Amino acid sequence: MEIPGISDFRVLVVPGWHGSGDSHWQSRWERLHPSFERVQQAHWDQPDLAVWSEQLARALAQSSRPALVVAHSFGCLTTIHCARIGAPNLTGALLVAPADPARFDAAELLRNAKLAFPSITVGSRNDPWMESRRAAEWADLWGSYFVDGGALGHINAESGLGDWPFGLTLLQRLAAMAQANRHVSYGMQPASIQLPAASDADNAV
Repeated sequence: MEIPGISDFRVLVVPGWHGSGDSHWQSRWERLHPSFERVQQAHWDQPDLAVWSEQLARALAQSSRPALVVAHSFGCLTTIHCARIGAPNLTGALLVAPADPARFDAAELLRNAKLAFPSITVGSRNDPWMESRRAAEWADLWGSYFVDGGALGHINAESGLGDWPFGLTLLQRLAAMAQANRHVSYGMQPASIQLPAASDADNAV
């Protein structure tokens, strides 16, 4: 199944701590879209920003095609850190349920990490790793569009989202933002991009 507007990009899936199991929406997306590529880590139980971001940078360098990252939890911090130190060909990021950088002693490191490409951050009101108010604050620091996803826990397999079609809609919007950014300098106001509104009902399976 092809998502309109995605074919011009590589899509790299960046899971969080312990990876994403078979029922996680990231894994389900990979099955729906075989062209999506998972960024593998040698030790999923050892979240290390430097090591994980280097692995992401290596994956990005494997092709000159522009890439979109679909990250979850610690994978979001990995993506931010990679962008901070230099991420070749990275043109957009969907950051879902980012883990709180303070929990990994990375708050100061990631505080001044304004992204040079379009991104969308999705938070959850009852996320045990970082609820939406805090996620919105970090999104602002990163220069990322923020979407309140509703009360979805950590937006993972336990959230019961199935294929999470709302997330796929956000990925399609991100691709449109990245495509526009290839032709004009990034610096658009959030109102210039129409992001879908989220609610608990919208995200229900």
